[in-house]
Amino acid sequence: MSNTGENKATTTPHIVNEELIATGNWLKLEKTTYVDPAGKTRVWETVKRTTRHVDTPADGVGIIALLKRTLHKDCVVMVKQFRPPLGCCSLEFPAGLIDEGETAEVAALRELKEETGFIGEVVGVTPVTSLDPGLSNCTTQIAMVNINGDDVVNINPKQQLEFVEVVLFPLDEFQTKIDDLIQKEKIVVDAKVYIYAMGMVQAFFKPSELPVLKQ
Repeated sequence: MSNTGENKATTTPHIVNEELIATGNWLKLEKTTYVDPAGKTRVWETVKRTTRHVDTPADGVGIIALLKRTLHKDCVVMVKQFRPPLGCCSLEFPAGLIDEGETAEVAALRELKEETGFIGEVVGVTPVTSLDPGLSNCTTQIAMVNINGDDVVNINPKQQLEFVEVVLFPLDEFQTKIDDLIQKEKIVVDAKVYIYAMGMVQAFFKPSELPVLKQ
């Protein structure tokens, strides 16, 4: 729908001022004053990370890791951990902040090793993308990683982090397994994980065979 009347675009939206409201060890809250497309000055509350480095491509990296083993289905490697903001566990892709001077590829392999114990190979990386643009300026890159599960280093991987549970779901049953988990446990699924699952359903099934989403 096009804008009409007083909402008609007359200018390029831009930031006027950023005022610090509160800051912590990892995050800060700012009052962002900006001009909207209609030329009206408005105020927004913005969350930013205090850990951003000028020489890193994004704040963090997420890892879509596929475990490939002989005589087994390809599995997606995920982690389950308690998240205080949610008050319960969350099912997520392995992820973490990119350290100063790191590339997304290096950070992805480091975080994958720390959180799951697996050693993999990066086969692709997305451009810098936003996580929650209505709330924060936080950015991420997603790395696609293949893991050779037949390699001796990946047969009994050892995690470096406590209280992080590794979860493996077959790629061709990904959404079904997630839906089953939601029914059994009090858990929140990261949006990126579920969107990826929906994409896999589209790839594996004909339109007439698509499963019905569970509520």
